Amino acid sequence: MKNLPILDLSIIALYLLAMVVVGVYFSRKNKSAEQFTKASGSIPGWAIGLSIYATFLSSNTFLGVPGKAFGSNWNAFVFSISMPFAAWVASKYFVPFYRKSGEISAYTHLEHRFGPWARTYTVVCFLLTQLARMGSIFFGIALSLQALIGYPMSTIMVVMGACIILYTVLGGMEAVIWTEVIQGIIKTLGALLILYLIIADMPGGVSKMIEIGVSDKKFGLGSISPNFVESTFWVVLFYGFFINLNNFGMDQNYVQRYHTAASQKEASRSLWLCVAMYVPASLLFFIIGAALYSYYQIHPEQIETVRQQVAAERLGAAATSAQISQMAASLRPEDYGDKVMPFFMVSKMPTGILGLVVSALLSAAMSTISSGMNASATVFTVDIYKRYFKPNLSDSRTLRTLHIATVVFGLFGLCTGLAMIGVKSVLDIWWQLSGIFAGGMLGLFLLGIISRQTKNAEALTATIIGIVVILWLTFSAKLPQQYEFLRNPLHTNMTIVVGTLTIFLIGLALTQSKRKRKEEPLQVVELETSM
Repeated sequence: MKNLPILDLSIIALYLLAMVVVGVYFSRKNKSAEQFTKASGSIPGWAIGLSIYATFLSSNTFLGVPGKAFGSNWNAFVFSISMPFAAWVASKYFVPFYRKSGEISAYTHLEHRFGPWARTYTVVCFLLTQLARMGSIFFGIALSLQALIGYPMSTIMVVMGACIILYTVLGGMEAVIWTEVIQGIIKTLGALLILYLIIADMPGGVSKMIEIGVSDKKFGLGSISPNFVESTFWVVLFYGFFINLNNFGMDQNYVQRYHTAASQKEASRSLWLCVAMYVPASLLFFIIGAALYSYYQIHPEQIETVRQQVAAERLGAAATSAQISQMAASLRPEDYGDKVMPFFMVSKMPTGILGLVVSALLSAAMSTISSGMNASATVFTVDIYKRYFKPNLSDSRTLRTLHIATVVFGLFGLCTGLAMIGVKSVLDIWWQLSGIFAGGMLGLFLLGIISRQTKNAEALTATIIGIVVILWLTFSAKLPQQYEFLRNPLHTNMTIVVGTLTIFLIGLALTQSKRKRKEEPLQVVELETSM
């Protein structure tokens, strides 16, 4: 087990304590449901933008992106390239819509358009997405800290979860936003520090990193051929556009922040500030992944420890050293990419610096989890509990329900993370799960916003068909060999694209068909009258 020096442990402990103190500080103002969910609309736009940026820059980015770049190339960076397009749509249409409606929940509008089923359906999809997000982040940070301090992943998740739940329940949305402002700065500085240490210890520096990266095609963005079976440039671009449109347009994490701004203009500015910061920040993490690849190409003997560790985990406790060595030799970079940056940190970082970087890693996880807990509690309270069980709930009881729901969803997220132990790539599992759940609600939301003539029957039919398509896209790969012709040929990242378009386009087609059926009798009547 790695025993961190007392200085590093002290820095980490002070950081965790500081986050709890922030929650205690804001708890003095957190006396109403509106304060807990909206911070009374008093947060400046720049702080909201940093908060959204911190939510995006989770431990999935901090660990998953360098691991992805180490194992393959920069294909996943196309996800970030898609963000400005989604942000333009959201700032032009969605932000004004939410600010005008005044509804704290992103899903109330769907009930007005299509009925209670639409609101409940999208809420369930959102909550499942949040559990997947929180679980993957719990897992990602525990994977990293296990390599750094040696404690079991389950223990790490429980301790971290307790701290996050405490400051989120105490401080509400205002505490979430201001801690994310701090965390966004810390994690960015931590990433810059990691890159500096890699380059400083690499013979040949930046030029050598570029030379190795170009030679091994580490900077490629993917094939530009119209191929949707593999992870091409277009597959990631379409996936990124739709998932970011879902994030900016109907994810409660972001919609709730639009209401915390003092004006619509401030809310739109916060969105663009997030994009302006996240795109170069994500590029920084891809550079870190490429730098780590080049570093360990120069020092291949140093990475052998990671290869042996991964092989031992896969083979189990009964494996012999010869079996472990044989499997380790057969592993490819993509098989152990997520473990490389934690290994570099634990083996190369000096005392004191390591504690700061671990704090940055913790902040990357805590910001997104706390945001997800608050948003999930808000959606559950407004869209489920008050809608179906206690519609006339007093403000004090509403606040109490929000507190309880925050704790419950934090625990659910923790359990999801524990269930993910053993997953190969934290970024891959998050992208796959988010595509499945988000694909089922974005199409319905777009249908409700864009097609004003679409009614309940058309929307429900389109949604049912869309769900069937998403289930086929997700599970058809498990069909027996004799039914291979029924398997989904597309890449898993296309699930949200196809699912969204299925619901949206079928809804439009059914609406148009209904209009034509109503118009035809009128045309016949006019013809007979003229005769």
